[in-house]
Amino acid sequence: MKKFLKILGILLGSLIIIVASVAAYVHFKGIPTYDAPKIPEVKVESTPERIAKGEKIASMLCIHCHSDANNKLVGKRIIDLPPAFGEIYSMNITHDATKGIGNWTDGELIYFLRTGLRKDGSYAPPYMPKFPLLSDEDMNSIISWLRSDAYGLKASSEEPPASKPGFLMKALSNFVDGAKPLPFPASATPVPDTTNKEVWGKYLANNLYACFACHSADFATNSELAPEQSKGFYGGGNKLLDLQGKLILSKNITPDGTGIGTWTEQDFVNAMRYGKRKNGKQLRYPMLPYNQLTEGEISAIYAYLRTIPAINNTIAD
Repeated sequence: MKKFLKILGILLGSLIIIVASVAAYVHFKGIPTYDAPKIPEVKVESTPERIAKGEKIASMLCIHCHSDANNKLVGKRIIDLPPAFGEIYSMNITHDATKGIGNWTDGELIYFLRTGLRKDGSYAPPYMPKFPLLSDEDMNSIISWLRSDAYGLKASSEEPPASKPGFLMKALSNFVDGAKPLPFPASATPVPDTTNKEVWGKYLANNLYACFACHSADFATNSELAPEQSKGFYGGGNKLLDLQGKLILSKNITPDGTGIGTWTEQDFVNAMRYGKRKNGKQLRYPMLPYNQLTEGEISAIYAYLRTIPAINNTIAD
């Protein structure tokens, strides 16, 4: 018995040492860096149509996280991320050549937005969304808007503090493939068939606006390359924070009775455009109404959501 306990003690001691060593490695290494990537040589042709489309996309994907109290896109602390992510600040994306993106090439911006890698090999962890499945045309629209004379993009040398990623974010970035840099597309990414509502809705929900990211089970188990493989795909339960720091669980929006299975298309339009749920209650932050979306776009997203697997998962208000 004594021999058994001695062996058990040695094993437990060894395990503790291993765990402590890994934890120390993750803590001190932090977010990994990579070899400088090969950046594509791209020059986006800016048009009024692209700028307008880019502004619309940015209003739903970029401005909320990057704008300060004066609507300047100089970056700020992201307060609605789970505490495990750490103390996270968005970056300055104004035209300033030193503190912003004024000296980035179009290719560098596109590569960063698709993969998460900057030209020097530094990496933006999962709290910065990536867009590996975005059509080239929509990506070009974002770049056109970033180069525009929009008020919030005017050069500013303001700089937010450096982010302090939490242990979980460091661990994910070091060991989980889905939290590492994404591959750059090997071929052109076409615009989807907008005449097919389900195909268009899938693109809007998954590839462009990444609705699945918040509405699936957990940020840590999401897949930006294959959204359908995300755990609890659109079944809700992801942990979010409201403006007071209160825990909020994302809603189930699958076609189950515990999701939006009983919602009509008009119910869905009312929620998406006006922030009013089927039960008459208002949407809760961080879910916001998106009146930038056309009813056609919302209709397409609704049509797509009717096709995904139903998940029985009741989320309390």
